[in-house]
Amino acid sequence: MNGESWNSIGRSAIAALVLGIGLGVPTAVADEAQAKSMLKAMSDYLAQQKTLSFSYDTNLEVVTKAHQKLLLASSGQVDLSRPDKFRATRSGGFANVEMVFDGKTLTLLGKDANLYSQVDIPGTLDHLVDELRDKYNRPVPGADLLLSNVYDELMRDVTDVKDLGSGVIGGTECDHLAFRTKVVDWQIWIAQGEHPYPCRYVITTKHVDQGPQYSVQISDWKTGGQIASDDFAFKAPPDSKKVNVKDLVDVDELPKRFSIGGAK
Repeated sequence: MNGESWNSIGRSAIAALVLGIGLGVPTAVADEAQAKSMLKAMSDYLAQQKTLSFSYDTNLEVVTKAHQKLLLASSGQVDLSRPDKFRATRSGGFANVEMVFDGKTLTLLGKDANLYSQVDIPGTLDHLVDELRDKYNRPVPGADLLLSNVYDELMRDVTDVKDLGSGVIGGTECDHLAFRTKVVDWQIWIAQGEHPYPCRYVITTKHVDQGPQYSVQISDWKTGGQIASDDFAFKAPPDSKKVNVKDLVDVDELPKRFSIGGAK
């Protein structure tokens, strides 16, 4: 690289540093009560929607033992009918998965392997999320946004609340809120106006090296009559095979090749 190129990079770096010093840390623009009110309005709006549908993009950060931060990306679609119907797809570099819940049975399909497993979990969507977390050790990041009372779930153990003003996600102007707990920090961007749906949700782990994040960005938000009818019945693909849930591989966002606490 020649001297002129290095000088150009140097000037850019200095400019970025000056901008960073000049801008400083964002200042909260509303009190804690107002920020909580915005989150409560989103929660109430979501609870009122008997049917909803959206597309999403996720980013899951992992940190290696060598302190290298890696980003795993995936995309999918969610369709929901309260209180007990749910369908979601997720496609990434490691998995192509569909999850269907009809109020009685949860089906998980690994599309690439053409294998599926079914588990009886009768009840509501809230009960399903609890069972996945507590019984099957599947935390389902971002599932808090699908519960019947998002506000109570998100505000549990919160110690600090900030309103950071507005931001734009996918062309939609949003209210930007930040929250802290002892274990994680999280931020949410909520669409302004009469349809306050979540546009982006970011969770930062505080007690892991380099603070890895999990983020969900939502697009193509639809409710009510905008959504095509769905009976949420699972239809097994041709030549698919039913297996024990333990035999399904690479259906999580963190693939098997990444060993938690290991050398990979």
